[in-house]
Order: sequence, then structure tokens, then C-alpha cells
Amino acid sequence: MLLRCAACLLLAWIAGGAAEAGECPGNPNALGTSRIIFIDPLEHRRVGKMEYHESLPLRDHEIVLTFDDGPLAPYTARVLDALAAECVRATFFIVGSMAKQAPDLVKRIHEEGHTIGTHTYHHSHMTSLSREAVKKEITDGTTSAARAAGEPKAVAPFFRFPYLEDNRAVDDIALAEGLMIWSVDFAADDWTHISPERVVALSINRLERSHKGIILFHDIQQRTALAMPTFLRELKKRGYQVVQAVPADRGHPKTETKAKE
Repeated sequence: MLLRCAACLLLAWIAGGAAEAGECPGNPNALGTSRIIFIDPLEHRRVGKMEYHESLPLRDHEIVLTFDDGPLAPYTARVLDALAAECVRATFFIVGSMAKQAPDLVKRIHEEGHTIGTHTYHHSHMTSLSREAVKKEITDGTTSAARAAGEPKAVAPFFRFPYLEDNRAVDDIALAEGLMIWSVDFAADDWTHISPERVVALSINRLERSHKGIILFHDIQQRTALAMPTFLRELKKRGYQVVQAVPADRGHPKTETKAKE
């Protein structure tokens, strides 16, 4: 069911295309979004080297930005401001209950061309729930995010488990819903009690070790909102490029997602 949304999702994304550096209104030196990769969620079911064997098909010095747990005012708005200033597009894994409380922020995420994934309805520990409760958390989260966006087809079939906690049983439920399960390649540790400067330092240090990957931030954190402008400038300074992931459709063939060692 969710996969039928892909074509409509792409209308907004592809119309604007990737925002190359130098094409960003008001910021000719912007980082930009270098390219879009098209993902077949049914072919590559789990990505993120922190937990799985496969990641996205990123080249050297490419990064996919992801944000969990929002939206939450005012921090999600500040994160969006920082991304917009650099014409960078990211993936937001939205919590359904948060979307219900802040629909305007979900609409903004969608209207500004970011990818919307889901992160359950209550941000529960899924491995402690019954099968029926797990399925309800997933479906209610998707429904709430789509309703908040004002477009039933605004949500990509991309899903991340809260706390990155999963097992075979809950994986099977998510996969049966047609979802692609996302973990991460490395995290910013921005949910811990550290400074914005430390968020930037940790993120850059981990990126420099791997040279590419999916990074995890949390747009509900003040430290993340404060860190984001500096982090994006550091990416530009160090020659990194931001890539956006969206679902493939018939008109936009999938990008091979098998990790290359």
C-alpha cells in the first residue's frame, strides 16, 4: 500500500531537482544537495552499518542527513532554517504523536522538499510490545504523519525503529507493511548532554573516519539546532556532498543500494 505513494512523492522532489552549490537563492556558496538516489524499499529492506550489513550507495565524501523524533517547536524550525540556508535536503523520521501536535512543521518539511519517513506513533520500545501493538504503532505513525502533511501520499515507505531497537519479530511486521528499515552508519550523540560544539566535533570526527554514510541527528534538541549551521559549513569546507534519498518509481529507476566495500 505504501509503495503506491512513491510517484506522488517524487513530483515535489524532482520538480526542484537537486540544489547544486551555486544555485541556492541568496547563497551562491551554499553546500547544496548534490544528487538524489532512488531507493526500491522492497529490494533493499534494511540499511545502516551500525546494525546491518548494507548501507546506501554513497560515493566517497557523500552523506545522507537524517533527523529523528520531531517535529518540535522551535527546534525543528531552526534546523529547517539551517538546511534551507544551504539548500540541503534531509530525511525526517517523524513521530506520529509529535506530528499531530505540530502539523505546520510537518507541512513545512514536506513543502521544502525533504523526505518524510516515520518513527512510530509514541516512540515506544517496540520489542516489548505485542504483535498487534507493534503494527498499530507503525500504521498510526504513518497515518498521523500523512495527515499532518496534508497529503496522504507525502510519506515515504522509510521507517526507523525508536532507539534503534529491533529484532526479527518486529522487523517482519515492518517489512510486511512494505517498509524499508533504516538504521544509521554513525550518530551525532546529540541526545546526550553535550554542547553544540561537541555535536559538531563528534559528527565530523566520525565522518572523517568513514568518509561517507547515513548520520543520525535529532531535530527536537536545542543543541542540534544550534550546531547545524556550523556542521553544514564544516561539510562544505571539507569537501563533503549531501545526497537525498527518495523512493524509486517507474519513471525514476532505482539506484543500486548494495554497499560497496
